[in-house]
Amino acid sequence: MVIHCRTVARLIRRWRRPLALTLLAALVTLASGSSAHAATGHEVLAIASSVGAILTNIRNWIMGILAGLATVFLTIGGVRYLMASGDPGEVEKAKTAFRSAGYGYALAALAPLVVQVLKGIVGA
Repeated sequence: MVIHCRTVARLIRRWRRPLALTLLAALVTLASGSSAHAATGHEVLAIASSVGAILTNIRNWIMGILAGLATVFLTIGGVRYLMASGDPGEVEKAKTAFRSAGYGYALAALAPLVVQVLKGIVGA
C-alpha cells in the first residue's frame, strides 16, 4: 500500500488540533498529579541551602525547558519540510520553525549567563 505525501499532510492537518488537545490534556494530568502529591505535606521535595543553589536550580530548569521546546520546534520544522512537497508556503513555515528552534537553543545556551548576572545582582 502506497501512501502519498499529500495524503499524509492532509491527515496531519486534520488531526493537528485534536492531537494538540490530547497532548495538552496529558500534560495537565501529569502536572496535577505531581502537585497533588506535593500538597499532602508528607514529603519535602527540596530545601535550598543558599541563594546560589536556588539560582542554579532555576538555571537548570530554564535550560531544560528551552532545550525541550527547541527540540519540539526542530522536529516540527523537519516534519513540515518533509511534508512540504515543494510548496513554497510550507517550506517557509518549516524554515520559520527551524529558526525558532535555533533561537531556543541559543537562549538555552545563554541561561548560565543570565544566572551569573542574577548572582551579581543578588550578591550571591
